[in-house]
Amino acid sequence: MYIVQAGFEYLVTILVTGSFLATITKHLGISDSLTGIIASFVSLGSTFQLLSLLLRKRRYKPLVVTLTVVNQLLFMLLYIVPLISGSKTLKTSLFVFLIFSAYTIFYLIAPKKTNILMSAVPDEQRGIFTADKEIVSLLAGMIFSFSMGAVFDHFVALGKLRTAFILAACVMCVLSAIQITSLVLVKEDVATAKSEKKAFSLQTLFRDKNILCIMVLFSFYYIITHSASPFFSTYMLGELGLNLKTISFLTILGSFSRVLISRFWGHYADRKSFASMFEKCLILMGIAFLFAAFATPQNGKIFFALYYIFHGAAMAGTNSALINLVYDYSKVETRSQSLAICQAIPGLVGFIATIAFGALVSSVQENGNRFLGMPIYAQQVASVITVLIIIATIIFVHTVIKKMKKQG
Repeated sequence: MYIVQAGFEYLVTILVTGSFLATITKHLGISDSLTGIIASFVSLGSTFQLLSLLLRKRRYKPLVVTLTVVNQLLFMLLYIVPLISGSKTLKTSLFVFLIFSAYTIFYLIAPKKTNILMSAVPDEQRGIFTADKEIVSLLAGMIFSFSMGAVFDHFVALGKLRTAFILAACVMCVLSAIQITSLVLVKEDVATAKSEKKAFSLQTLFRDKNILCIMVLFSFYYIITHSASPFFSTYMLGELGLNLKTISFLTILGSFSRVLISRFWGHYADRKSFASMFEKCLILMGIAFLFAAFATPQNGKIFFALYYIFHGAAMAGTNSALINLVYDYSKVETRSQSLAICQAIPGLVGFIATIAFGALVSSVQENGNRFLGMPIYAQQVASVITVLIIIATIIFVHTVIKKMKKQG
């Protein structure tokens, strides 16, 4: 049920991120910089994981299920906003409110939901299980992303984008229903919830040097993922002139790359460590952003294909590594609280990074796509800076994280 829940949650996520999100914002007349900031609400919303620390119950699943229903409904309404009558300002404000509320609720319950689901996974198998779970999600996502991209392109060609929005809302309704049903069928470990409630101490967690170091690592990673990437969708649709079907195909390349290497990373992490795996993945991510830095309208398809391939290979390990690093370096009874803290504050850092990069993107574009006197696209500048941040993160992992002692 965990694998099913994660798979259908991923399909919903596809429709509210990347090029699909950019299609809605473009229809609403929202600028590239604001679209990038909106895309990073996923980061700002994670700050609300701190509120999850106040949730201290004997059982968490009823609350998790209820708020998941609300969260999915808000996501679905994003596709309804372009259909309503009203001014551009009204629609933009409503859209921002809905996506902000959706991610706030999503992250409020995220640590508890993750702990409910992960509690059934033996510690010595977390690497390979996470890989298998991701493979299922990615295979489904490849087919789904390309199919929905083709559907959107079809209706755009017919001048019926509003029909595509209605269809997307209906599809999200079905996906959400299956996801919520699978979550209901997952059995909660009540004993784990009780031990968390007794062990809760915010002061103790903030005194834990291991947790603080992991929080810094999360901050580095959130800056990396929320600097250049949020502006790539509008870059591909605009300056590079790619359509949704092409972008969906490139996304599939990235997903296929993740599928091919996921189990390798899973076995590697179980055999070596999640810290070592994360370090290697960062190297691949740096290569990916180098390709993005050199992407132009002349070579956009090829260079962004290479970006997605290397980025996918990196993402096959980075996401699972971060969560499992929290599990490695925190006590069993404080895992969900540690996860909340390690994602909440870095989430705010990531959002601030997007605002800063959004200002950079707007500045370069307003200057006629020139930076320091050189003709260059704003997203290329952002990619180069991201590579430098990745190098700093690799140094931090090698000199600090890999030398810490596990506690779990």
